[in-house]
Amino acid sequence: MSTVSIRELSDHVGETVILQGWLTHFRSSGKIHFLVVRDGTGEVQVVVRAGKTVWRGLENLEELEQECALTIEGAVRSDPRAPSGVEVDAVELVRLAPSPHYPIQPKAHGVDFLMEHRHLWVRSPRQAAILRIRARIIQAIRRFLDDHGFILADPPIITPAAAEGTTTLFSLDYFGEPAYLSQSGQLYMEALAMALGRVYAFGPTFRAEKSKTRRHLMEFWMVEPEIAFCQFEENLAWQELLVSFVVQDVLQHMSAELKTIGRDTERLSRVEPPFPRITYDEALERLRAVGLPLTWGEDLGAPHETALAEMFDRPVFLTHFPSTIKAFYMQPDPARPEVVLAADLLAPEGYGEIVGGSERIHDLDLLLQRMKDHNMDPDHYSWYLDLRRYGSVPHSGFGMGVERVVAWVCGLDHVRETIPFARTLNRVWP
Repeated sequence: MSTVSIRELSDHVGETVILQGWLTHFRSSGKIHFLVVRDGTGEVQVVVRAGKTVWRGLENLEELEQECALTIEGAVRSDPRAPSGVEVDAVELVRLAPSPHYPIQPKAHGVDFLMEHRHLWVRSPRQAAILRIRARIIQAIRRFLDDHGFILADPPIITPAAAEGTTTLFSLDYFGEPAYLSQSGQLYMEALAMALGRVYAFGPTFRAEKSKTRRHLMEFWMVEPEIAFCQFEENLAWQELLVSFVVQDVLQHMSAELKTIGRDTERLSRVEPPFPRITYDEALERLRAVGLPLTWGEDLGAPHETALAEMFDRPVFLTHFPSTIKAFYMQPDPARPEVVLAADLLAPEGYGEIVGGSERIHDLDLLLQRMKDHNMDPDHYSWYLDLRRYGSVPHSGFGMGVERVVAWVCGLDHVRETIPFARTLNRVWP
């Protein structure tokens, strides 16, 4: 007799199998008892009949508690009314471990309570579905990049200098020397692109941003492709191909999970290239028309990004930002040096920036000037400057925030549900 997962039960109709899982719901109707059991791959109803089922580890079935662990031997039968298409008639039931006074009950709990019990909250159908979708998104990202000749190369997490800005660094003592948790692997990925052509990093990044918005985490995961011999337009093409591939893959393979979380997928189905594009200048005009004026040189906030994204039926590229509000390494537009060849990809439905990228400066003198403009010490970046001394070529890249993509695809109100254990401004436990 084989042990099978709930997901596999439909392949074993007419057989007696062994299931292992946890009890989520229990109800009785006379001498017949109905148990809903989950195992991480799905849920199934198990029917227990007095006189036909032997149970061990408890005196009577009323002792069963929510989330107690069970082993069940039973016969699989087809049932078109069941969500999984099958039910199991139990022959033997063993309670492996009790679960007295399980704290998360089928009632409304506050967010703080649920986050305090995140280690248990992840067992709920909605949270489990979100994490499965997250896993599928990551799988799709990696498959797309792997299939298109990108090499996975891992940059360090402990770094000696900032990539984005010194105000959001988590610092640490590295044997008496100052060091920091990585904000981005980008600078190292540029070096690896000069060795391997097309590369990408996938890993955790850290930003000490004192922000309580629904889009920010202190620790999050990023995918960072970097491409040698790649200029601005090609960089945008890679981004829209990747994002559309990921969304269509989730729609194809995660329909049950999307239904579980109640996601309306109509707008997601439109996410196909090409994506619309507007420049920063055009964005200011559009924002002024809807009562959200900005002065040229100001950065956009969440309300501005939301307003712009709602003007389109799919993600939109916002391009050609003023150089003063972007990172030191971004290539100026040769036709207009006060703006850079950079783009933010804004997701619709209020989710804002999900991808940010640019063509990188490949000229040594220009990069040194930009570092001077940003009051940066070139000695701290001597290895990075070497990339411009030895065989420098035009190159580009971008970073995709996994949690923001998950929030958008799942239609979530806050990124704290997009990662198993969120690190927010006021939470570092559990």
